[in-house]
Amino acid sequence: MNKKLLFIFGTRPEAIKMAPLVMEARGHFSVEVCTTGQHLEMLEQVMSFFQIKADYALKLMKPNQSLFDITTIGLGLLEKVLEQSRPDLVLVQGDTTTAFIGALAAFYKQIPVAHIEAGLRSGKKYAPFPEEINRKMVSGLADFHFAPTARAVANLQKENVHHNVFLTGNTVIDALLYAVEKTRKDPSMRQAFDFLDPAKKTILITCHRRENFGQLFENICDALALLSQRYKEAQFVYPVHLNPNIRDVAHRKLAGYSNIFLIEPLNYPELVRLMDQSYFIITDSGGIQEEGPALGKPVLVIRDVTEREEGIAAGTAVLVGTDKEKIIRETTLLMENETRYNQMSKAVNPYGDGTSAQQIICHLKNALS
Repeated sequence: MNKKLLFIFGTRPEAIKMAPLVMEARGHFSVEVCTTGQHLEMLEQVMSFFQIKADYALKLMKPNQSLFDITTIGLGLLEKVLEQSRPDLVLVQGDTTTAFIGALAAFYKQIPVAHIEAGLRSGKKYAPFPEEINRKMVSGLADFHFAPTARAVANLQKENVHHNVFLTGNTVIDALLYAVEKTRKDPSMRQAFDFLDPAKKTILITCHRRENFGQLFENICDALALLSQRYKEAQFVYPVHLNPNIRDVAHRKLAGYSNIFLIEPLNYPELVRLMDQSYFIITDSGGIQEEGPALGKPVLVIRDVTEREEGIAAGTAVLVGTDKEKIIRETTLLMENETRYNQMSKAVNPYGDGTSAQQIICHLKNALS
């Protein structure tokens, strides 16, 4: 009888990075999926795109939920899921609160845990918050550690995590390459962005992280407003996150500029298509720091620290922080200096080659046989 794997995830980025694993595992294991619904609507879009159905859907999302709510309520619900599923292995991904409580619940039931995207560290307790501590706690609970880069492996070794550590690349590249192939063939994708002029340079912007709320996000918006006036021939496209801390400020600061397009949040295939069409990307997203380089798109990271330092070292990304002048300076370089642009767009992506899911499932087959 096949061993059973239970995949636990709750946000869109987790679903994207777990999807290639779920698809790869189906031919080798009994597979079940539990979604916590930490993000609900955005999660369902990804599940539909990758044709994955949840065996257990917890629907944690509620108005004004706190980290306390997600942790305490989710942990209690996961206890019941584990009692019903009785998996041989639980897989969690990344650094969300769902990943932490999934690993903790499995530990309480003495079920082995595999951590996908293990070993990322910023070295700052509160940046990103709460992700930095979540990922460290998952490392303490996990039995298998699938690290995306050599730096991530080294981070684990510094914390005396040596057993069952595997360098596999990041499954986000597997998902991206699958999605790019699908969206390039989909005629509806062209209609989704018919408001854009394909002859103009498109700069994609994403910003949603909790640590950028407040004055830091105001600084980012001020920089974008100035850049839109400096480069009126370019088009700045910003899918605005639903969180009012972001949404209200973005519309107050940026709605009046004709070449800034504030659009609704995109589903995953639409976002992939827009990344594919963009000239470069300004983002605070962890996943996009990995995805952009796979498409040859330079990435400016609007965070003060990043746990994805490999991209900075490789030259695919630049850490610009939330300083208005630095955002303007680095954007200007990409817009006006072709040598600089080519250096970043042609740098080798350090995050994998699209075979990560295959490698991870192979390791698990050997370990669980």
